[in-house]
Amino acid sequence: MVAEAEDTEDESYAIDCPVLATERLVMRAPRESDLEQLVTLADNRHVAEMLARMPHPYGEGEARTFLAMAASRRAGIVYALTLKENDSFVGCAGLNTTDRGLELGYWIGEPYWKRGYATEAAHALVDLAFQRTSIQVLHASTRVINPASRRVIHKCGFQYAGQGMLNSIVAAQVPVERYRLDRKTWNSLRNWIHY
Repeated sequence: MVAEAEDTEDESYAIDCPVLATERLVMRAPRESDLEQLVTLADNRHVAEMLARMPHPYGEGEARTFLAMAASRRAGIVYALTLKENDSFVGCAGLNTTDRGLELGYWIGEPYWKRGYATEAAHALVDLAFQRTSIQVLHASTRVINPASRRVIHKCGFQYAGQGMLNSIVAAQVPVERYRLDRKTWNSLRNWIHY
């Protein structure tokens, strides 16, 4: 595991959950009306195997538990990712409080893969994290067998920080790659890249 305790000292992770609009997405708090689409997209072993806390199979009970957890904001903020054009639910993204500090997370339903939605949402959340908190480092991790997630992380400017293990509900203990993005690098990228 990568020890990064020095990054978490005296940092405030409290973030409100404003509605965010990107080029193609509206990112908002998950709600009851998302339930059917949430169950349809989350009940996919290929998605669940890449995440720590998503069970499989995934039914209405799991979706209701998720909605309650998201509303409580106990471990961070969660966004429903919806298409601007028709409000279709395509996945979730969020900023979670972990033992390493604030961490970016996301998942996209399989019918919406390879369209750039995860990168679009990740960019918005990276900006939100650095603009609305005092953190100096934002973290991300991905299963070593997930090159699509790795590409998203790289496109956001994260740098490799080592490997670790993740306890996944579906896949048990699995190896992950850990990444970090510091405030100085984020500021440099914001001035250089226009997306």
